[in-house]
Amino acid sequence: MINTIDFAIWDDLLHRYVDDFGRVNYRRQKAESADVLRKWLETLADVDLAAVTDADARLALWLNAYNAIAIAQVLEVYPIGSIRPKVLGIPNWLAFLDFFTRSTSTIARKKYSLNQIEHGILRREFAEPRIHFALVCASAGCPMLRRGAYFAESVRTQLEADAWRFIKNPDKVRYDAGKKTLYLSKIFEWYGEDFVKAAGSVTAYVGGYLGPEVAVDEGWAIVFLPYDWNLNHLY
Repeated sequence: MINTIDFAIWDDLLHRYVDDFGRVNYRRQKAESADVLRKWLETLADVDLAAVTDADARLALWLNAYNAIAIAQVLEVYPIGSIRPKVLGIPNWLAFLDFFTRSTSTIARKKYSLNQIEHGILRREFAEPRIHFALVCASAGCPMLRRGAYFAESVRTQLEADAWRFIKNPDKVRYDAGKKTLYLSKIFEWYGEDFVKAAGSVTAYVGGYLGPEVAVDEGWAIVFLPYDWNLNHLY
């Protein structure tokens, strides 16, 4: 078992194949280094979680693992246009659910699915709503994938930057002050309880980032935007 986790390979892959808009060059990565990612993920099997006692080190581990697994699963079947494929124009819900629920990677000698990492570990172990601006399930509606790994010594600062980038992105959050309406990514609907725990309400959480000049209050309406399940890839 190992008690130190090296994110250098994962960090390098992100710098090589992700652009400044969070889009992944899956075609090039599959041709050049799909095995590199797979082998790096395999090293996580021997992590000694009991020895990783620092909360930020554990947080960085699980954030990196989630995003790496998501990319690895896309590379297995690429080229695809979405993790929610369609058959004769009808969404293939079984394939979609399988993306999140199949246990594909071993971490600390236990197999995990994306759902198990997100809901069973990250949301349960960390009171950290900003994870929802960092977890990327290979879709355009997700947060933009960071061009670099998360590290224990900087993960909270990185998450704060992710939150600002997400909430200041008009594709994810926008507002009409005249109509007193917030237009929000469905992430705020799906994980609303996490934002309520942090700030009392979704409105207060988002308003804290929009600042006093917007003057969002609890009287504002919320409209959730359609979610874009198209692949977050570089054409």
